[in-house]
Amino acid sequence: MYYRVAALLALGLINVHYGFSQGGGGTVVSNPDELLGAQNAITTAVPFLSISPDARHAALGDAGVSTSADANASYWNAAKLVFIDKKYGGSISYTPWLGKIVNDMSISYLSGFYKINHEQVIGASIKYFDLGDISFRDANNNPLGDFNPREFAFDATYSRMLSTKFSMGLSARYIYSNLTGAFSGIDAKPGHSVAVDIGAFYTTELKTAKASTLSLGATITNIGAKLSYTDNQNKDFLPTNLRLGGSYMMELDPYNSLTFILDFNKLMVPTPPIRSTDGTIIYGKDDDRSLLSGMFGSFTDAPDGFSEEMHEIMISVGTEYWYKDVFAARIGYFHEHETKGNRKYMTLGLGFRRKSFGIDVAYLVPVNKRESPLAETLRFTLLFQIPEANVDRQESVTD
Repeated sequence: MYYRVAALLALGLINVHYGFSQGGGGTVVSNPDELLGAQNAITTAVPFLSISPDARHAALGDAGVSTSADANASYWNAAKLVFIDKKYGGSISYTPWLGKIVNDMSISYLSGFYKINHEQVIGASIKYFDLGDISFRDANNNPLGDFNPREFAFDATYSRMLSTKFSMGLSARYIYSNLTGAFSGIDAKPGHSVAVDIGAFYTTELKTAKASTLSLGATITNIGAKLSYTDNQNKDFLPTNLRLGGSYMMELDPYNSLTFILDFNKLMVPTPPIRSTDGTIIYGKDDDRSLLSGMFGSFTDAPDGFSEEMHEIMISVGTEYWYKDVFAARIGYFHEHETKGNRKYMTLGLGFRRKSFGIDVAYLVPVNKRESPLAETLRFTLLFQIPEANVDRQESVTD
């Protein structure tokens, strides 16, 4: 079952979990002393929702909750989309997946927005994960047939400015995941769920010797019902995520600007318990909890206490340089603790803007011995963004 992806998982090349856990998860130890430093990564259904869709932010170490708004803003923080200085536009992004091994797995992202007025913007997007053709076999290695597993999420976004410096946004999402088709003997079915994102964004110009801007962002994404691939008794959490961050932009001179970006991420999903070899929970809590219990309990349920909770925070840092708002160079770094997945990589990228057109390219370089499904592959984003004919700044928004 899931022959090809299972093989890739066995090679350690996919650092994700595709929702087939049926309870009883968590790290298994034979001696409680083994807990210290044990791998106890959080797993969820449909982890493709957490993969950066566009090349600009992928080149910034996957940081983006407080960056300047563009056509992909709703993925990172629905609230900041209203600060975009264009009337309407969109983007299309392409990310090869496991490009070093196969050539038919990829993530595509299509987004668009329309600015109703200075205070309101609506947007929509679709994220599509194509896992390529897979040959399914039964327990006796008899062929069951070929199938193309796929997942997608469709979003609708509304972003509103509440003052000249502060905004909030909301996204609604429908999620579909079909990993096995309907082969005889495979006890699985497509998974469906719905979710929402809630975001807040604040930006202000600072009174310094050189023009500069400070922006802050916060968002909780993928707040939604658990997803099941079998029956209602076996459900997995969505990758509900809390993201907090800030960015500082300064103009070096009339032609050059530099932005420093920092994001913190934490999955608001229960930490798997530590179990003995007979399945008894030694540390932690049973992970069969409701949505709200799992979300709010995720800050205090780590088996190793506060130190392990801190290990669950992922850090993204990035720097973006612009020349005349035409050429951009980007560098970033992503850090995840050794016991929570151990993803550590540097990212690089370039960007170009000309009138209403733009293109971004990103490249990822692992900095530890853990391989990445995105290593040594180029990611692309094409943008078109049409300016407003007349921008009326004298709206009823108050400072």
